[in-house]
Amino acid sequence: MDRPLVQAIDNTTLSIDLAMYSLSLENVASALIRAHHRGVRVRIVMESDNLGRTVPERLFAAGIPIKGDRRESLMHNKFMVLDNTIVWTGSMNYTYSGVYQDNNALVRIDSEEMAANYTSEFEEMFSTDGIEAKEGRETPSPHVRDDEVIMDVYFSPDDHPQEALLDLIRNAKQTINLLAFTFTSDPLGEAIRQRATEGVLVYGVVDKIQAGIGLGDESLPFRQAGLDIRYSGQTGQMHHKTIIIDHEIVVLGSYNFTNSAEESNDENLVIIKNPSVADSFMTEFNRIFLASEP
Repeated sequence: MDRPLVQAIDNTTLSIDLAMYSLSLENVASALIRAHHRGVRVRIVMESDNLGRTVPERLFAAGIPIKGDRRESLMHNKFMVLDNTIVWTGSMNYTYSGVYQDNNALVRIDSEEMAANYTSEFEEMFSTDGIEAKEGRETPSPHVRDDEVIMDVYFSPDDHPQEALLDLIRNAKQTINLLAFTFTSDPLGEAIRQRATEGVLVYGVVDKIQAGIGLGDESLPFRQAGLDIRYSGQTGQMHHKTIIIDHEIVVLGSYNFTNSAEESNDENLVIIKNPSVADSFMTEFNRIFLASEP
């Protein structure tokens, strides 16, 4: 998935704003430097703990401004805004393992309204280094309708995405399909189990290692309740943060289903309402589910 990213960066003419937890892909770095040299405004916000690595230092040496969040909680976003019109977002860090080993989602959204939403969030982090509590800045267009696609975007901790997720789960009619790197949110777990008792079919895959070490991990209560929740049996991390509701609605982004994602980390979460998009994610879900351990 690094190839379309490089091509997209090479096609930019005005601006690139990148908020990335971890960045180590050399070909993406080279594309960002090429863009910088041809006059594109390139700006980057990263998790401070990851700034001292080779690729961020290379970008900084090339003259690209990079800021760390400089706070205890994580800057866990993985998004890029190009030319104020295109957003790339999902669960994938721009790293070798993120692209070539782990299970991840990467989505391109062509929408000036969505780009404005993400640019507003980026500006907030870039202008304050993420060290101040985020107050006073509202997302310009949190609900976007483009042809047959409806998109809602949430940025935590300000927007409290969990309430939107609870609403989706409580209104699920037939199925809930879950792909989770880590799932420790009690409210979300309780809501899913409740819907299962009311006849909604629940299937899921969680990362096996995270399930084994996570305090308050919900996979065991899910399994004890009789839900078909499996452990990823593939090489690399099961790094998705995805919920598919009724084969019509897709939840994705950097937001793990945890208290830290809800209350303290800088995260983004997108809800896309469109059956065709849901079908694409169901193809990915089925691939992972069938290869996972019951």
